[in-house]
Formats: sequence, C-alpha cells, structure tokens
Amino acid sequence: MSELIPIERIDVKILLIREQKVMLDRDLAELYGVETKMLKRAVKRNINRFPEDFMFELTKEESQSLRFHFGTLKLKRGEHSKYLPYAFTEQGVAMLSSVLNSERAILVNIQIMRAFTRLRRILASHEDLRKKIEEHDTQIKILFDAIKSLLAPPTKEQKKIGFVKRD
Repeated sequence: MSELIPIERIDVKILLIREQKVMLDRDLAELYGVETKMLKRAVKRNINRFPEDFMFELTKEESQSLRFHFGTLKLKRGEHSKYLPYAFTEQGVAMLSSVLNSERAILVNIQIMRAFTRLRRILASHEDLRKKIEEHDTQIKILFDAIKSLLAPPTKEQKKIGFVKRD
C-alpha cells in the first residue's frame, strides 16, 4: 500500500511542547485536507472526547515562540489566526479520526500513528546510547584523573622516594 503522506512529512510536524510530543491543529488540518477552523469546530462540538492529556491550548507565549522559532511570522494583516492553536497528543490525534469521520482522516491517522511509533523507537534507541556513553564517560574520567595525578608535580606532603643528595 502506498503512503497517503510520506512519513518524513509527518515527522517534522511532531513537536515537543510541555515535555509532550504533540501536533498542532494547523498541521493536522493541512494533513487531513481541511481548514483549521473546520478542525477546531469539530473538536469543539466533541470537546468531551479531548481531555487535557489529549489536547491543550497553547499559551500566547508558546504560540509566539513557535512563530519566531519556525520563521512563520509574517507582517501581512490576516496571515495568522487570532485564536491560540491547539496541541494534540498522540491520543488526541487518534481521537480526531472519529470526530472528523472521513476516509482521508482514517488513512492520515494511520500514518500519524506510525510516525509517533517510529519517533518513540528512535528516542528509545537514543536513550540506550546515551546511557552507554555516560557509563563510558565515567570510566574515561577516572582514567584521565589517574593520568593527571601521575603527571602532576609532587607536592610537599608526598614523601620522596630514592636517594637524596646531601651537600
């Protein structure tokens, strides 16, 4: 089966906000082929399906930060929504397919779920790698500390070993 949307196109839309992997309403609307305001209307009509761990509204500061970070700030009037974006967690994205209730929404959701799963696998493998590096860093630090102590000039407290020439 060919992919409706390449997974790489979805991967770049998954963001880390409030220590959660989320997708923004405008990105989801684009992937589903609907207007953002239509997606938001469908969510508002079914708001009981979207508890806080499924979806949350960004703060004004978070929204501004994203606009500046991604270079999407345009000065033309009407280029940006006056409403704050919604961020959907993986569970919230899964719930969207039942709210939007279209064949495209179902197919896109399958691709998005695969992208979240792929990202989780990548992060898990990076975590294993990070732990191994930390273990090696500790061992390397011990080794370097030992070498430094051997190369350092002796201090007065250290006893001199060997013959001492007397005048």
